[in-house]
Formats: sequence, C-alpha cells, structure tokens
Amino acid sequence: MTNNLLQGKRGIITGALDENSLAWKTAIKAHEQGAKFVLTNAPIAMRMGEIKKLAEQTGSEIIPADATNMDELTNLFIKSQEVLGGKIDFVLHAIGMSTNIRKNLAYPELNYDFYNKTIDVSALSLHRMLSVAYKMDAISEWGSVVALSYIAAQRTFSFYTDMAEAKAMLESIVRSYGYHYGKYRKVRVNSVSQSPTKTTAGGGIKGFGDFYDFADLNSPLGNASADACADYCVTLFSDYTKMVTMQNLFHDGGYSYTGITDDLLKAFARE
Repeated sequence: MTNNLLQGKRGIITGALDENSLAWKTAIKAHEQGAKFVLTNAPIAMRMGEIKKLAEQTGSEIIPADATNMDELTNLFIKSQEVLGGKIDFVLHAIGMSTNIRKNLAYPELNYDFYNKTIDVSALSLHRMLSVAYKMDAISEWGSVVALSYIAAQRTFSFYTDMAEAKAMLESIVRSYGYHYGKYRKVRVNSVSQSPTKTTAGGGIKGFGDFYDFADLNSPLGNASADACADYCVTLFSDYTKMVTMQNLFHDGGYSYTGITDDLLKAFARE
C-alpha cells in the first residue's frame, strides 16, 4: 500500500547487501512511499552484494563509506546532502559484523581482536554516524534515525556471542544520543529489535534455522517478516512518530513478552 508517507523526505540507508536484507526491503518500501535516498555500504560489502541493482530499482546513488572511518562518514553526509538537495530526514543504521560468529567461536573462546572489531563495526559505527551528523547539523529538525537491533541485547542466546554485547551497546547509544540530538534539533533516535529473520546475515549464525522455528512457535503472531520490519521502519521515518525517541522497539510478534506457548510445548511433546 502506497500513501506517500515519506513524500519529500531525504535519507541515507546503510547495509543493503542483497534482496533478503532488512535494509534492502526498507529501501524498497521507502522508495514506494515517496522518499529519495542514497545507499551506502563498506566497499568490501559492496563487492559481495548486489547494491547496484537496488540503486537502479530505486533511482538512488551509491556513496561508499566505511562506517568505522570518520573521514568517510563526513564525506557520506556531505555528498548525500549534495545529491539529495538538502538536509537528511532519516537514516537507517543496518550495520553489523562478527568474525567470531563467522568462525563459530564459542563465547568462552572469543578472539579479542575480533571482539573489538565486532563492537567497532556493529555499535560504535552508530555513534560515529551520529557524531558526524550532529557536528555538521546534517539531519533536519524532527528527523529520524533507526538502528536495527536484536533481543540478545537483553537476554542470553548462546549462539549470538559477542554480537549480544554489540547490540546492548548499540541500544545504549540510541538512548544517549537520542537525548542529546533531541535537545539539539528534535532529532529522534530509536532501535528496532526484530524477530529472527531469514537474511543472509541471520543464516550465517550456527543453529539459526532451529531457533527461527522455536521463535515462530513461541510468538503469538509468529515471526515478523523482513517486509513487515521495513514497513515499521518507514513509520518511524515518517511524521506520524514524531514523539517517539530513545526507545528500543520490539518488532517480534510478541516473542519478547511471551514465556512459553502451547504450540511450543506440543512440539517438544512430539519429539
């Protein structure tokens, strides 16, 4: 359904890797709702993904940027405003990476160099982006920043290892910068804690398939799809959520507040 929720708004969308990614889905939905935006990702991720295809679909320009590099982020915000013709109205932070997870290293055996990189890429990148935008006054008054998170920031999931700490830090940055940017320019900053989702990144986590099924059985509404997450992000970019800030918003079909369900108990009984 298209009703021009984002007509006239300008944005930056990070992290679109392929058609399965949440950032990709959000870009498509934002485009359908009338937004103009630039796409960005680290050069190495761009070589692995299909971002050029998305740019063609949405009429967007691509501005490569390493989110751990302040100079490249400064260039991103400068170039984005030039391309889009004004200040930025919304930003999607969909950046996350864990070499420890890729290498299937268990939590007690984490490599600390990898650990530091996880925090740097997956959490501090948000602080850097907001710091650059704040100093440049690059985001419009009442603009919106949304970061993608996960419930492992609040609860322990053995397979999520160092990404759990990264997401906890990400959500803390959301609250802290949400306060400062809100006082400065009424810019709101929130995170969306999404259901397990069948993306390229999610599929790389050991045991993901089993956990996806577990969460689906334990959520009253079932797992939220990537498309539904994109719709939710669009509402947070829009003017309909102007007074929502500093929040971690669970978008998970009720999983975050459900103990255990009959469906799950029945599934265990069958085994």
